[in-house]
Amino acid sequence: MKRRLAVAGLCLVSLAAFTAPVQAQQKEVRIGMVTLQMKAPYFIGVVRAVEKEAQNYGNVRVLVADGGGDVAKVTSDIEDLLAKGVDGFILNISPLEALPGPMAAIKKANKPVVLLNRKLKGGEYDTWIGVDNLATGTGVGEQIVRLMGGKGTLLMMRGGPEDNSTGNARRDGVLSKVKGTGINVIMAPEFGKWSEDGGIRVMEDMLAKHKNIDMVFCENDSMCLGAQKAIADAKRTNQIRIFGFDGQKAALEQIAKGTNYVGTGLNSPEILARIGFQRMMALLAGAKIQEKDTTTPVVVITRDNVGAYFDPKSIF
Repeated sequence: MKRRLAVAGLCLVSLAAFTAPVQAQQKEVRIGMVTLQMKAPYFIGVVRAVEKEAQNYGNVRVLVADGGGDVAKVTSDIEDLLAKGVDGFILNISPLEALPGPMAAIKKANKPVVLLNRKLKGGEYDTWIGVDNLATGTGVGEQIVRLMGGKGTLLMMRGGPEDNSTGNARRDGVLSKVKGTGINVIMAPEFGKWSEDGGIRVMEDMLAKHKNIDMVFCENDSMCLGAQKAIADAKRTNQIRIFGFDGQKAALEQIAKGTNYVGTGLNSPEILARIGFQRMMALLAGAKIQEKDTTTPVVVITRDNVGAYFDPKSIF
């Protein structure tokens, strides 16, 4: 309940950025929802959260396109949705940095664009909602240093690829607080590819190479959940603690239980989707958005405050 109230409050704040009231739409409204892929839980969570918001409107239909992790497929998906005459686009195409051709085509068609999670380079979109990865990573780093007492060995697991600005910002935020302490940092050479299976694979390799690891930070919770399994299989649960990022339900459950999963940075797809969907409806009703870019508040979840955020019925 606390988590739902917090989300509702954020939506009310976001709607205050409009200069015109949102009016009810009478005709069918078709929204094109384009996601880079539908394999990782986070991407699935964003799509399901948008679909859930649409259910509050009897005349809204969401057309979902799964890019399958392929830029060319994302481009063709956007072209296909334009051909179908959608009224607007909600895009979650992280980790892509730019889509100049498709974004120009959307602009030419005069369709509103709401970006969730990843802010593309270029100004063709109408509004973006996302987390400040660097600031949240810095908050995560503060907690990691506190829990480690400023000493020991920290293993960092990256999602990849090398130029992924989302993962790099999270990593850099953590490192900004670790720097200058007595904590030794090991950077896993292989990428976990943002998946639980990847987390298992990378963690198994690191456990075989390093006998002394006190804390693991992963750039998302899915990899950390995999790392937790590998640590358990190696019977080193009592030696190694884990800190993730995103606020995935399975991770929050582990934190609440008091396991070696000790914290995560919040990047809720439900919060982003709810604000983003309401902004899309406002744009379609003719509202003008004053605040183009919106970052959600920095929240670091530990056992001390997990009760305010854990919801067993959460989509993600």
